[in-house]
Amino acid sequence: MTEPHAPAIVELDGVARTYPGSPPVPALHPTRLRVEPGDYVTIVGPSGSGKSTLLNVLGLLDSPTGGRYLIDGVDTGLLGESQRTAVRGQWIGFVFQSFHLLPYRTAAENVALAGLYAARPRRERDAAAAACLDQVGLAHRRHALPSTMSGGECQRVAIARALAHSPRLLLCDEPTGALDSENTTNLLELFDDLHDAGITIITITHDAEVAARGQRRIAIRDGHVTERDPAHA
Repeated sequence: MTEPHAPAIVELDGVARTYPGSPPVPALHPTRLRVEPGDYVTIVGPSGSGKSTLLNVLGLLDSPTGGRYLIDGVDTGLLGESQRTAVRGQWIGFVFQSFHLLPYRTAAENVALAGLYAARPRRERDAAAAACLDQVGLAHRRHALPSTMSGGECQRVAIARALAHSPRLLLCDEPTGALDSENTTNLLELFDDLHDAGITIITITHDAEVAARGQRRIAIRDGHVTERDPAHA
């Protein structure tokens, strides 16, 4: 007997996002996209192309105004707001250009906060924080404050925090935008390692070096999503 095909981690079926106004502003035109478990996808496009809108929809921060968005086979349009919040908190890890670390909390405490929001016991949160900091190569900096760490180290702490609840999907928004070339290279190597470990990654970027690291490169321009990079169209 043939085993049923596993659902995509992300499936956009005609998903669109239009902002109300006079006239309405279509920020994301009807889009079809499948991201399979273990994929590494980079999304490129100029400023104002709709990258942030697409990220907000993927991260359940905004709801589509058209189409269906399924995560791991779950139709998110059928979920109530509390259910959407729970799915976002349990299934999705976020990494942003700004690290969003609490300045008076150590690296380990910042990472452990992810488990606090998920109501995990203290001992479990601390163990997960230690394991994730080790995973990103920062076990030796677990007691350091953000003010004593480099930008690259702070971004690694932010990635450890995103991994602390074992998400199905890692969403990254310009993750190297605040880093120099050396730290960018180090971070991309970390993403390669995470991908090799089976984590599904979607990265939004304007950096060609970052975009080239993905298995697939998705382009977005004027709210239209394609598989081709507009720079080579």
